[in-house]
Amino acid sequence: MTDRSELLEATLETLPEGVALLDEDCQVAFWNQAAQAITGYAAMEMLGRPAPGALKALLESSPCAGESESASGHEPGRGFLVQAHHKLGHGVSAMARLLLLRNAMGARIGTAVLFHPAECLDALPHGETGGDEDVKASQADLQDRLESLFMDFTQGGMIFGVLWITVDQAHDLRQTHGRGACDSMLAKIEHVLVQGLRPGENLGRWGEDEFLVISHERTLALLADHALALAGLARTADFRWWGDRVSLTVSIGYAQSESGVTLAELLERAKAATLSSFHAGGNRIAAPPEDGKC
Repeated sequence: MTDRSELLEATLETLPEGVALLDEDCQVAFWNQAAQAITGYAAMEMLGRPAPGALKALLESSPCAGESESASGHEPGRGFLVQAHHKLGHGVSAMARLLLLRNAMGARIGTAVLFHPAECLDALPHGETGGDEDVKASQADLQDRLESLFMDFTQGGMIFGVLWITVDQAHDLRQTHGRGACDSMLAKIEHVLVQGLRPGENLGRWGEDEFLVISHERTLALLADHALALAGLARTADFRWWGDRVSLTVSIGYAQSESGVTLAELLERAKAATLSSFHAGGNRIAAPPEDGKC
């Protein structure tokens, strides 16, 4: 019978993102092939040793022996941007996330660091941020969740779907009443939409005027029903500016993960459906084109 540790190691080696396991003394206990491809450092150069200086920004951001769990300044499980250096000397911008490892008694026994090149952030379609740092942070958090779900899906995990939501009046409101009015309106819409989420769903800003919902509805029909319900909920938002009530509507495009469709293609489908809805007058939902092309 195959040893369980062999199965775990083989699984980690198949992952497309770099995986580094650090023991309680912050020595490298495991280093997969993707980690080698991203950093240039082979496993034989890393195992049993602390991080080389070029990779300290990447690996020593984890809480090491004697430090509190918040000492690193990064919340475990959440993505963050780090700047490290490849073995050949060039810079490596990476999105990384930390997972604290504990034994059955709850004591910390090490840390897992999962990372991928930060250029991947630009590989997925999303809305413009307008330079807003909060929107950028929301995009990074949602992308981290999307990539995790997509990886699980490709390995036999649950189906998931996305709802790409744009507020129909956002552009005009920004032009006529200014950024402050638009930001206030978006905050109101977000507050209303959150109340319509299913347990375990994620919602966040995906662009200056856009939101993204990550859903676990089991079928495309259920995802469509959910989108329809959220569109109806958005119409109830009581938004007033200088005493005048502004009627709000949203356009929603939806798409669901399926075999042979990349994460970028999934988002492109949802985006294309949203644009179709918006250009048809807004205040409606839309599925991706039947041929799957954007």
